[in-house]
Amino acid sequence: MSDLRLNLMLAFILLLLLAAGLFLGETALSAAQLQQAFSYPNSGPGEILWSIRAPRVAAAAVVGGALGLAGAVLQGLLRNPLADPGVLGVSAGAGLGAALAIALGLAAIPGAIEGAALAAALATGLLLTLLAARFREPETLILFGVALSAFGGALTSLVFNFAPSPVTLAEVFSWLLGSVANRDWGDIGRQLIPMGIGAGLCAYAGRGLVVLTLGEETAALSGLPMSRLRAAAVAGASLLTGSAVALAGIVGFVGLAAPHLVRAAAGADPGRALTPSALAGAGLLVAADLAARIIPTDLELKLGVVTALFGAPLFALIAWRAARSWRR
Repeated sequence: MSDLRLNLMLAFILLLLLAAGLFLGETALSAAQLQQAFSYPNSGPGEILWSIRAPRVAAAAVVGGALGLAGAVLQGLLRNPLADPGVLGVSAGAGLGAALAIALGLAAIPGAIEGAALAAALATGLLLTLLAARFREPETLILFGVALSAFGGALTSLVFNFAPSPVTLAEVFSWLLGSVANRDWGDIGRQLIPMGIGAGLCAYAGRGLVVLTLGEETAALSGLPMSRLRAAAVAGASLLTGSAVALAGIVGFVGLAAPHLVRAAAGADPGRALTPSALAGAGLLVAADLAARIIPTDLELKLGVVTALFGAPLFALIAWRAARSWRR
């Protein structure tokens, strides 16, 4: 399938999911109320549509797109189909930053939790970028990422242990489960700049990903600045992951599953899978958030819970199909 056709198809599916996320929800709106919402945005139905649902749907799409793109870049860079945005420890670092901000009582300051999460993710990403420029072997970077992830998880557990009150403990736990509820346009706008920079770095690194599939020796002889491209890929994925976690908390499986959904159509070039993976990731998270809203429960399911419930079987199916193809 051509790149243009694939991207147009995914964009169309994403538009349908965005429309479903906007018009469907826990509160059903009649046709008359929908007409009122479009005619009078300040009316009650208009507030539900444009102040509650629209930012939430947009946040889900932005976060899903960032995670899908980061996952595609990391899988191409590390030449590992199991790589995802959490494999390098950036998600754990961002979660630690947010947990510390909540435990220190900074939740009342607008943007403090998101800023702490992004700052911690950037610090982790900077360290990984330096390592990526120093070491060529993907296994080395994976091992460092696993170590950073374990260390960040351990420090977050310490925050749980020393939480000053059960309320603080519940707030940290709730944030780490992931959600785009109660996000507004300002929250989204603050993360668009680091996401845009991260996407640009990933696009720059994309031309080197196909060379890496041929092996390190071939990559070294290609004439491309591979050390710079590796550093750009890690920095871009770190920025995307950090800003996504800052906006929505920790959301799993999207960055892992989205590249697999489009890989067969995108072909063997990892660079060609970047845009389709971003579109697929956006669609997956919009669908997951819609499911979280319409599944009848006393308390709304957290977004990270929904992506795990649906993402794990989906990825198992993808792995099963891949295993069958390898045996042929």
